[in-house]
Amino acid sequence: MAEPVRARRLTDQEGRRLLQIVRRGRHDAVTVRRALIIMASVSGTTPVTIARLVAAHEDTVRDVIHAFNDKGLAALDPKWAGGRPRRITEEDIAFIIETARTRPEKLGRPFTHWSVRKLAAYLGANNTRTVAIGRERLRRLLHEHKISFQRTRTWKESKDPDKDAKLDRIEEVTTSFPDRCFAFDQFGPLSIRPTHGTSWAPRAKPDRLPATYHRTHGVRYFHGCYSFGEDLLWGVNRRRKGGDHSLTALKSIRAARPDGEPIFVIMDNLSANKTPKIRTWAGRHQVELCLTPTSASWANPIEAQFGPLRAFVMGDSDHPNHTVLARKLQAYLRWRNTNNRHPDVLAAQRKERARVRSEKGIRWGGRPLAAAA
Repeated sequence: MAEPVRARRLTDQEGRRLLQIVRRGRHDAVTVRRALIIMASVSGTTPVTIARLVAAHEDTVRDVIHAFNDKGLAALDPKWAGGRPRRITEEDIAFIIETARTRPEKLGRPFTHWSVRKLAAYLGANNTRTVAIGRERLRRLLHEHKISFQRTRTWKESKDPDKDAKLDRIEEVTTSFPDRCFAFDQFGPLSIRPTHGTSWAPRAKPDRLPATYHRTHGVRYFHGCYSFGEDLLWGVNRRRKGGDHSLTALKSIRAARPDGEPIFVIMDNLSANKTPKIRTWAGRHQVELCLTPTSASWANPIEAQFGPLRAFVMGDSDHPNHTVLARKLQAYLRWRNTNNRHPDVLAAQRKERARVRSEKGIRWGGRPLAAAA
């Protein structure tokens, strides 16, 4: 029997990028849906299940996975377009992109960043390579090459010495023991304030939310548990993240398989998730804690399940207090778990998270297949 199609392992940068797209949902529907397909596939979900999740044909899901394995995150943008041939050469384009990514100070200009006007003027009058290009064409060219004007951000990579071993174990349990594999994570912080979202409304007359953004109710954290094999999600709201709450969630997972046989729980490398009390309890009750590498929470399969919570419970809402919010969350979970195989239900989850990238012949963790054998 042929091995199911599966996306390769994500790198740290790919995982963060996919997680950002799914959580924020600020991209077009095609990009968000393709990102969901990739992330769900990375976590071991089969193409058949993913097709139901995003309301797409199974062949479409497989095509996206193959495209990602071939060309990485470029698969998120299929580039369906046409038009007349460009009037500038590929060498000109390469020079434009290189110049845009170079600080103006290094090219003799007295400022720290380019504006489109300043960049177009420099390209049209420099001693290296003169490229006559209009500002609008320049803007579109930068957009096509994924270069945008954005704020500077900090960054970090996973420096976990056991990163590959942890990712290998997560891949193994999700592939070999899906019916005994679970995931746990905290979703939040959840605050009480008007939250923007989307809804159907008359054109140019969107629904309005009150402009009262005072956070007077504190925050809560949703402690979520996910059954990988049964595709069930459950959890409760807590005031804080603590080892006692994590242990309670793990006990609820153990209760889902009361036969005493080993189970596997994938969760973040948070200190509250690996206290001595939790480790002792896990050892006594045949629970293996599969911790994700430090700064690599994207490897947790439950991350792809939190998107609908944000979109359909938090989005376009103005809950009066945490009690009402908790009731709404539980009502959605009951509906989701009852209809988790219905195409319309899975289509509603299209704004989730998951992203991946790399080249053909590369494993999920970025190592060649031959080296991993």
